Amino acid sequence: MTDVVSDAAYNVTAEELRQFIERYEQLEAEKRDIVDQQKEVMAEAKGRGYDAKILRKLIALRKRDADDLAEEETILELYKAALGMN
Repeated sequence: MTDVVSDAAYNVTAEELRQFIERYEQLEAEKRDIVDQQKEVMAEAKGRGYDAKILRKLIALRKRDADDLAEEETILELYKAALGMN
């Protein structure tokens, strides 16, 4: 009887493992679809005359904390002034 319980527990664990793997694989497929959609958006923007590189920079800036961004810009201006780049 112990073998049956052990086998049943193993089957449940194997099923759970399979479900985790399938969920992960599904998320990977969804991620690929999203990446493809992002590429399409950038291609459309580029087709309308926008610079995709600059758009990506703007997107990255929008993700950042305003205080961190302001501090970085202040330091950048200070360094540029020290180098005579203003």
